[in-house]
Amino acid sequence: MSEAVETHETAGVSLLFQKQDEEPVFLSKGLADLKTGRPMSRDTIFSMYSQTKPVTSAAAMLLLQDGRIDLYEPVASYIPSFENQKICTDRDPIPAGRPVTIRDLLNMTSGLVYPGPHSQAETETGEVYDELIRRLDTDHPMTTQEFASRIGECPLQFEPGSGWKYGTSSDILGAVIEKVSDMPLDEFMKTRLFLPLGMYDTDFRVPEEKRGRFATACQVSGNTLPGQKPELTVYTQNHLGIRRDGKQNAFLSGGAGLFSTLDDYLRFAKMLRSGGKSADGETILREGTVRFMTSRQLTPVQQTYFNRWVGLDGHSYGNLMRVLQDEKQAGIIGDAGEYGWDGWLGTYFANDPKRDATLLLGIQRRDYGTGPLTRKLRNIVFS
Repeated sequence: MSEAVETHETAGVSLLFQKQDEEPVFLSKGLADLKTGRPMSRDTIFSMYSQTKPVTSAAAMLLLQDGRIDLYEPVASYIPSFENQKICTDRDPIPAGRPVTIRDLLNMTSGLVYPGPHSQAETETGEVYDELIRRLDTDHPMTTQEFASRIGECPLQFEPGSGWKYGTSSDILGAVIEKVSDMPLDEFMKTRLFLPLGMYDTDFRVPEEKRGRFATACQVSGNTLPGQKPELTVYTQNHLGIRRDGKQNAFLSGGAGLFSTLDDYLRFAKMLRSGGKSADGETILREGTVRFMTSRQLTPVQQTYFNRWVGLDGHSYGNLMRVLQDEKQAGIIGDAGEYGWDGWLGTYFANDPKRDATLLLGIQRRDYGTGPLTRKLRNIVFS
């Protein structure tokens, strides 16, 4: 960790590992704020980005075990623009053969995508995000429901269920949760997850009184010669419509919007390891729900698409998380059955049921995800 900070791989990093009820290690190195020189600390608040997804999955699982949703329900039952969707082709889009379902959202088999230049689906999705970001500081910001409605008007990358593609599925799932629960996504999560688990530093915003603990993201700038340190600067853009200042956002992104601390996220992870119970024994999710949530869900055909994800050899996917299924094929040291996900800025979550253990990392560097430092650190721990 010291070497990664010294060589400017990142400005700072925190590592938290819990096994059963013991904490073999917590370490922090480097800075949480490049401008002020504030160091990483135990209570640093991170922008979680895609590490939001497992929490959104758990929120959907609450509705599933309550009998409020059926995974084979069409998304159009809640977001009308998903009715009569089109599929991208080399020419004009064609009608979809079947509707996108809630199960498709949970498994990223919907055909929904993130912005990019490679298809009409990616281009039109990018246009929605561009408008979302432009309107952030206006008097008419784009809401979660408007975002979902606009995405429903975009063509799909492929026939629902016929492939796998990382994209906006979890954001649409967040909008469905709002419709089913008749509550904003932040209120639903706070009521059913955060307050019962004691996750008091987790929200879709960072309150003013907590901004002094908020980590600023960094980015590598400029070209460097071999052997030279890259320059680290503050990253200030609002990637995927997530406000980098942590202020209130009308768009509650089920795929990327949460801010949290390692200790708070550990409470969520420990709940899953404990079969759905909180630290004080309250049942949040039922045991059968947790088994379902943490299992792989892809068909053999869908798995062939997921296998294109470089760095996740030996893994499968289900309910917005990776699942390690073949440790002999994996490029990291781990146990079959391990599950979790990471975030765009470098936060990382892994639960290992075999060891009854959780590994969490806090990094805030642009487009880092699961980077070299992540794999090195987890290999040290899990070896």
